[in-house]
Amino acid sequence: MVLGHESSGTIVSVGSAVTSVKPGDRVALEPGTPCRRCTPCLSGHYNLCIDMRFAATPPYDGTLTGFWISPEDFCYKLPEHVTLQEGALIEPLAVAVHIVKQAEVKPGQNVVVMGAGPVGLLCCAVAKAFGASKVVAVDIQPARLEFAASFAATHTFIPSRVPAEENAARLLKETGLEGGADAVIDASGAEPSIQTSIHVVRRGGVYVQGGMGKPDITFPIMALCTKEITVKGSFRYGSGDYKLAVEFVSEGKVDVKRLITGTMKFEDAEEAFRDVKAGKGIKVLIAGPNEKSCRCLGGH
Repeated sequence: MVLGHESSGTIVSVGSAVTSVKPGDRVALEPGTPCRRCTPCLSGHYNLCIDMRFAATPPYDGTLTGFWISPEDFCYKLPEHVTLQEGALIEPLAVAVHIVKQAEVKPGQNVVVMGAGPVGLLCCAVAKAFGASKVVAVDIQPARLEFAASFAATHTFIPSRVPAEENAARLLKETGLEGGADAVIDASGAEPSIQTSIHVVRRGGVYVQGGMGKPDITFPIMALCTKEITVKGSFRYGSGDYKLAVEFVSEGKVDVKRLITGTMKFEDAEEAFRDVKAGKGIKVLIAGPNEKSCRCLGGH
């Protein structure tokens, strides 16, 4: 199966009914095409489509190829000053936009993001772009947090191997959030992180699960109920998320270039995968075989 779903490219040909893009346009590609007819699609939640055709998800091939066919309305034209490399990062940025929208982040609020991988870092940046006054990045790797502090986080925190409530109490004290965070986003999927999150969010706050981990976990349901926390799951992106992601990059509100570790030639794709597996860098790009496009790999 062909891999790849974080992509950008240059249009070489269009169908006779296409009007919004033309050959030569550089675009970011949204890699999932919904059926447009099922109940989720018709209710405005096409990311939940029961017949979604998503790149690199069996049985559908991915975008790591010289040419890719896409519906016109899932191609997002890039402004002249936005590079194809930045365009390849619109996909994970759209994931972060979707998560932060679900967290209902408002200007002046405090946000905690668990996990400082690519999506966690982008959630920090989007929360800041939404007006959050305090953004706390949490991770067990100091190097990740050092980058997070220079990228978008106002505070960082390294949890210890202690019960979740103890980590939560120390996090709130050290970051000046004694009353709890308005919104907590988990971008790790790790059970201890999820448990800590519920104890970190304030009474009546919002918790969004963005990371995926084990199918079943032990969950602090008592804290969830007594604080009346709003809990939401998050999956990919929905209407308007890609468009807003392109605007954030175009307007300089989110500097995705800083996440790019480097670009590999298509012939060196195997090396790129090895580097990602070894945790080298944040995002490694792979140029298309025709060298006119690039695909993106998730790093740590």
